[in-house]
Amino acid sequence: MRLKDLQERRSRTVKEMREITDNPKGDNGDLTDEQQQKFDELRGQVERLEQDIERQQAIDEAERRMSGQQVSGNGDQQFDRMRRDYSIVRAMAGAAGLPVDDGREREVQQEIRQRTGRTFTGIPVPTEVFEEPVEQRVLTSGGNGSDLIATDHLGGQFIDRLREAVVVRRLGARVLRGLQGNVDIPKLAASASTEWVSENSGLSTSEHNFTSVTMTPKHAGAITELSRNMLQQASPDVEQLARQDFANILAQALDRVAIQGGGSNEPAGILANGNVPSVDMSGGVTWDLIQDVIGKVEDENSMGTAWLTRPSVVRQLRTTNKVSSEPEHGFIMEGRNDLDGYPVSKTNLVPESGSSPATSELIFGRFSDLLIGFWSEFDLLVNPYESSAYAKGNIQVRGMMTADVALRHPESFAYGTGIAV
Repeated sequence: MRLKDLQERRSRTVKEMREITDNPKGDNGDLTDEQQQKFDELRGQVERLEQDIERQQAIDEAERRMSGQQVSGNGDQQFDRMRRDYSIVRAMAGAAGLPVDDGREREVQQEIRQRTGRTFTGIPVPTEVFEEPVEQRVLTSGGNGSDLIATDHLGGQFIDRLREAVVVRRLGARVLRGLQGNVDIPKLAASASTEWVSENSGLSTSEHNFTSVTMTPKHAGAITELSRNMLQQASPDVEQLARQDFANILAQALDRVAIQGGGSNEPAGILANGNVPSVDMSGGVTWDLIQDVIGKVEDENSMGTAWLTRPSVVRQLRTTNKVSSEPEHGFIMEGRNDLDGYPVSKTNLVPESGSSPATSELIFGRFSDLLIGFWSEFDLLVNPYESSAYAKGNIQVRGMMTADVALRHPESFAYGTGIAV
């Protein structure tokens, strides 16, 4: 049974309980034995429904993660293991000419070049080193990175900066790796038509209508600077720091364009796609408008899986009554992370526009219809001779990724727009 149906049954049952307690028929305002028995039965039903809801939420979450399983792996377990054990710090140190043992890294780099047939500008880094795929940061042994040198320190307790939540791939976006050249994915736009005919009558001819979803390489990058001491003396904590910093910066860049994008040299994401319908919420978010957004998707024979919006919009949904001036009907968003039976993810990467007040969007859709394509492994180019870095004895590193996003079915998405935040 769908989560929404279970929640509706619970709501109806609670309403029956409320009607009993609001209309006691016993002496002195108490419930009669019959009313008390009925109330106890309903309370038991609510408890069972809450258990069913909890189980269904676990199933829905598992299925949502399955739909977003990344296309990865090479069919070569030994090579996949070497890719995961690849050290980004050793690769950078080796490229800078420092005396480090980077044999595994050079072997993986050569294998990547052979398997992809591509010529890389710098070091091809396997994306397995990132848990998730631009600001400049300098790590030095005497400055920002001083507490990471391998003496007595708490490197594992490194305090990272606050970052926007990365959510798109967790919501189920499909990830395509190892792309080459521009990509055209065939798409059936319209099926052949059927008809009923009388005996001995012929069928009319109809044709399928095909189109395609196109993806083309687009580039994003980040530049950082590290000291020679950091690459030579740092503890293993720096390896994780280097991975996470590049991964988080570029993952946020990719999430931002997957949500909107469409700017200069950027992929066009959900909000920038002119075929994704919107519902005007500038007059305020209401329960009816929430249903309109869901209906935009369901009317196109699709089925949404989740909501995505800013934290400020979520706070508004948690404090706005379903029915104006009738708090007994509850708030629009009843659960902590649940809206009408669908999970809600929040990130400040959902754009905010204007001022007095600023406005934002509430996105609903089937996120497995969002494609993320990668053309290259993450490329690193080490430059120990950049003028300002060279003067300090540091090493400048540039990271680049080549990717694009596309919607398999724009009609699988809809959003409320103009929400004051």
